[in-house]
Amino acid sequence: MALPDLTGQVVLITGASRGIGAAAANAFAQAGAKVALLARSGDQVTALAADLTAAGHRALALSCDVADYEQVRQAMAETLQELGGLDVVVNNAGLIEPIGHFGDLDPGDWGKVIDVNVKGVAHCIHAALPSMLVQGRGTIINISSGAATNVLEGWSHYCASKAAVLSMTRALHAEYADRGIRIMGLSPGTVATNMQVAIKASGMNPVSQLAPEAHKPTAWVGRELVWLAGPEGDAFCGQDFQARTEDALRARGILE
Repeated sequence: MALPDLTGQVVLITGASRGIGAAAANAFAQAGAKVALLARSGDQVTALAADLTAAGHRALALSCDVADYEQVRQAMAETLQELGGLDVVVNNAGLIEPIGHFGDLDPGDWGKVIDVNVKGVAHCIHAALPSMLVQGRGTIINISSGAATNVLEGWSHYCASKAAVLSMTRALHAEYADRGIRIMGLSPGTVATNMQVAIKASGMNPVSQLAPEAHKPTAWVGRELVWLAGPEGDAFCGQDFQARTEDALRARGILE
């Protein structure tokens, strides 16, 4: 089973400067989509967009802090103007640091994780909905985690944020499914990103004890996102998709 052909579709990806976001940018571009790449680090997404453009793809780099609604609104407006529409939003931007016991963390630092992981997702969905509702269709994929339903030491902010996003996915599916909006989560398991470096250094909970080779390549997650953006994603609207083993991904045609 091949991944869907998304030629002509416009996909907006947050946290696109590295890790899962950069892998998603490459995967969606390979599937024929035009991609809008959002990140606070404007230089990195500019370089990635330049590489994709040089390879013959259409890519737009936008500096954006998803915790700031006005920046998100402006990024959505620029995407619509420059790329001609908006079909898919991938809410990937996320934080986990600082890792530590709740009472040891500064409330402001704890709140920054909520600002990005929860408010950032809400901001992007709110800004994307008007154009999607006008065209009568759209797909929103929220990067979720096993932490949405299983608590882990040192991750109180991260677990709370992912649980909130899973509830948001369920609630917005109930509100907008009948208006053509597909919303779902992707819980990819542990992935080889910079976040895992911070987790390893913390020494807290079993995830920090995993060997580096236990984590999935980011390219696999990029392919999962493209797969969910196609018709196969219909079965997972209003919930998190979880297919964490290589065998499961191959069985679904996500990996060749």
